Amino acid sequence: MWRGGSTAASAARALRSRLLPDPIHYTATSLAPIASARAASSAPSAAAANTVVEEAAAAAAAVSVSHQAGSVSDALRYYGRCYWELSKARLSALVVATSGAGYVLGSGNIVDIAGLCCTCTGTMMVAASANTLNQVFEVKNDAKMKRTMRRPLPSGRISPAHAAMWATSVGAAGTALLAWKTNGLAAGLAASNLVLYAFVYTPLKQIHPVNTWVGAVVGAIPPLLGWVAASTELSLNAMILPAALYYWQIPHFMALAYLCRNDYLAGGYRMFSFADPTGKRTAWLSLRNCLYMLPLGLLAYNWGLTSEWFSLEASLLTLGLTIGALSFVLEPSPKTARRMFYGSLLYLPAFMAGLLLHRLPNEEKTHRLAEKSELDGVLYGVDLQDEERAIQKGEDRKPCRVQSRPPVAYASVAPFPFLPVPIYVPSQAHEL
Repeated sequence: MWRGGSTAASAARALRSRLLPDPIHYTATSLAPIASARAASSAPSAAAANTVVEEAAAAAAAVSVSHQAGSVSDALRYYGRCYWELSKARLSALVVATSGAGYVLGSGNIVDIAGLCCTCTGTMMVAASANTLNQVFEVKNDAKMKRTMRRPLPSGRISPAHAAMWATSVGAAGTALLAWKTNGLAAGLAASNLVLYAFVYTPLKQIHPVNTWVGAVVGAIPPLLGWVAASTELSLNAMILPAALYYWQIPHFMALAYLCRNDYLAGGYRMFSFADPTGKRTAWLSLRNCLYMLPLGLLAYNWGLTSEWFSLEASLLTLGLTIGALSFVLEPSPKTARRMFYGSLLYLPAFMAGLLLHRLPNEEKTHRLAEKSELDGVLYGVDLQDEERAIQKGEDRKPCRVQSRPPVAYASVAPFPFLPVPIYVPSQAHEL
């Protein structure tokens, strides 16, 4: 066995010695072509390997960048959805609409579009902050209700601390925007409404049924905010739309509370409908507040806020809502409560559209702008006269410059005929 192995090894060495040159018997110069040939044959394979490695690294980097971009877009979409739900965007849009309507009603002949946009943006941010804080404080209650258990906080999609930071930042930014672009009174109304909603209305929902009336006050402030932002002052005309919103919210929320009694009861909220199993008192309360809204159209016309057509349209709209409340009184049931609820949803946008369509310019603001422009014109005229007087005084004070020498004429004399030489010409004064 060992002999066969040694024989095979000797045969392999003999074959290798025939094929490959022996470095002992050949010089370095004779081996150089062989080495260069080997290097030339190995160089392309190394370059190809390097190219493959570079392409793989570039592909890995591209995959990493695309993965990071995808993760960033997914995160933005995820948190954007959470912020949208925390802000109760549809409810906040309704608040912004009432604030914008108040701004237009409080404007003069011309509506400042930039001011309107800033007012609506600031109101939207403050409303989003208030709605978010409301959910932060009611996270345990929302988890018990079918209607709210899928919200971001009860479902665990976002933490309460994160939501509180979002509410604080957006609320402060909205209040600062209103103070910067409108006036301090509008910013104060926005801040007070945020406090009233988040720190008064929200805890009262678990203490006493009076929370419905406090919530109605909260809903009536945004149109007042818009009026103040446009006119910089409060007046009796400014109370038409806030009064309509206050009285409108009572039948609207009473119908909702009646329809969702079991859900509110499971969440631990105290509503007026809990002590009214038959629904009679809830229906009568809704009807009474609808009757309070009947004279609002006539008052808007008498106070010079709208034309006479609005008084007729508003009366017809309120009469329709009153008929819905009356049907709820005659037959308290989920069917009639739902009918009144949907009627209230149609009533508010129709009422505000009529106000804006038939509105008359705010005479107080128009008169104030006219006085301001007249005063500016007078002040401009006074400034112009003062400037002319100053110029005249400056000219009067300028010293009279008397020529110390008469005019000069130039001539040339020898021996340098090309150089100008001054020749003094005597003036008339000197000649005299």
